[in-house]
Amino acid sequence: MPIDIGSLISAKPEIVRSSWSADDVILYHLGIGAGDPPTDPMELRYVYEASLEVLPTFSVLPPSDAVARVLDLPGFAVDRSQGLHGEQETIAYRPLPATATVTTAAKVSAVYDKGAAALAVIEATTSDEAGETLFVNRYSLFFRGEGGFGGDRGSPSSFKTPEPPPSRVRIAKTLPQQALLYRLSGDKTDFHADPEAAAAAGFPRPILQGLCTYGIAAKAVVDECAQGRPSRLSRFAGRFSGVVYPGESLTVSMWDDGGEVDVVVGNEKGNIALLAKARVSGDVAG
Repeated sequence: MPIDIGSLISAKPEIVRSSWSADDVILYHLGIGAGDPPTDPMELRYVYEASLEVLPTFSVLPPSDAVARVLDLPGFAVDRSQGLHGEQETIAYRPLPATATVTTAAKVSAVYDKGAAALAVIEATTSDEAGETLFVNRYSLFFRGEGGFGGDRGSPSSFKTPEPPPSRVRIAKTLPQQALLYRLSGDKTDFHADPEAAAAAGFPRPILQGLCTYGIAAKAVVDECAQGRPSRLSRFAGRFSGVVYPGESLTVSMWDDGGEVDVVVGNEKGNIALLAKARVSGDVAG
C-alpha cells in the first residue's frame, strides 16, 4: 500500500515559522470577494488597514508550507493527480491579528479507509511568538485508488442540508478573474488558471479554488449571523461537494440555530458546492 500509515502517524510534526502583514490579509479578503461596495464601512474593515479585522479562514494560509512538507513525507507515495481536498476545518482560539509571526506544527492525525479512497487528515496547529495557540486547521484529503486496506472507515459525515427554509440567504458574486486573484494568496494549482490544465483535469475552463468558496461562505456567516464581527466565528468546517466557475453568483443559505449554523453554498446551476457548519458565539477570547 503506497500510504504507509504507521510511519505517517508516528512521524514528528513538520514545524515551519512564517509571518504575515496587513497587505496579506487584505489580499486574501479581496480574493474571496470582500470590498464590494468599496465605500461600505462594513466592507472596508476587511480591506482597509486603518480598521482591519481578520476573518478566521485567513488561517488556512499560514500552514501551507508545513502541510506541503507533510505531503512530501516518504509515507505519502501516492499519485497526487488522484488527490482531492475533501473537507476543511478551522478553529480559532483568539482573534487573528493583522500582522504576526507564527509557528505551525503539522502532522498526519488519522488515515481512514473509505473503500475506493484513503482519507488522510493533516492537523496543523499554529501558535504565536509566546507559544499560545492561535488556531488549528484540519485538512482532509482523499486519495482515490488508495483505499480498501481494511482500516477504520471513520465517522459518518455530519454535514447536512436542513429541510426548513433557511433563516438567512446571501448572494455572493464572484469575478471572472476571481481564481486568478485568489491564487496570489498561495494556491498556484495550474487548473485554476490554465485552460489547458483545466481541460486535462476534465473541466471546460479553470475552476475556483475550494478554499476560496470556503472563505466566501465564512464571510457570509460573519456578515449575516455575527453582526459583521469576525471574532465571533470560533469554528468553521466545510465539505467540498461541487465545482464553482469564476464569474458565477453563489447562493449562501444559512440555518442559524442559536449560534450553530448550517450552511449550504449553491452554484448557478443549483448544485451544491459546499456544505458547512459554523459556530458563532461571543467574541473569541483575546
